[in-house]
This record gives sequence, structure tokens and C-alpha cells, in this order.
Amino acid sequence: MELTLEAVALFALKLVHETEGVSPILRDDPLMEGYDREVFGLLIRKGDLAGIQQKLDECVMLALESLGGTDTVLGRELQRLAVDVRQASTLEALDAPLNALKDYLKAIL
Repeated sequence: MELTLEAVALFALKLVHETEGVSPILRDDPLMEGYDREVFGLLIRKGDLAGIQQKLDECVMLALESLGGTDTVLGRELQRLAVDVRQASTLEALDAPLNALKDYLKAIL
């Protein structure tokens, strides 16, 4: 799950910070500090679902803003998927919405 969490954060931050003609954001980029697999791994081991959801929400809200908010088709879909992630009540229940969010972010990059 750590890799999926890190991928969601990475794809969201790519939407926000990457522009054409500049170096791509990679997993070891300073922008990813606080959103890498070690951070998420620690949160998972602690069973800190709220902490995981908060970290994801930080990235997704930035991405949502970069897409033009919920006034755009892409933004509305991102918001819908983010709500599904926020509504997960256990780490196990987070799997399906998290994968859907990751796949969506990857597709719109």
C-alpha cells in the first residue's frame, strides 16, 4: 500500500508542479518530502488512517486547484474520487478508492 500512496502523492504533485520543458518530478524530489513510502509506511504501521487521509488530501487539493477546481469536468471527478478515499473507515477499505484515485491521476497526467 505504501507504493500506491506514494504514487497518488507523486501524480498529484506532478499535476501541480510539472510544466512542459522542465525536468520531471521523481520520487526522490524534494517536493516529495513528507509524501514518500517511508512516511506512508510509518503511518500504516501505526494504523493512522486519519494521518494517511490528511496527507493524501493535501496533495489532492493542490491538484484539484491546478485543474481549475470543481468547476471543471476533471476537477469534479477528482473531487468525487477524493471523497471516496476520505470515506474509507479502515486501511483495508482504503484499497479500492485509493487505486481508483491513483489510476485517475495517472490517466490525466
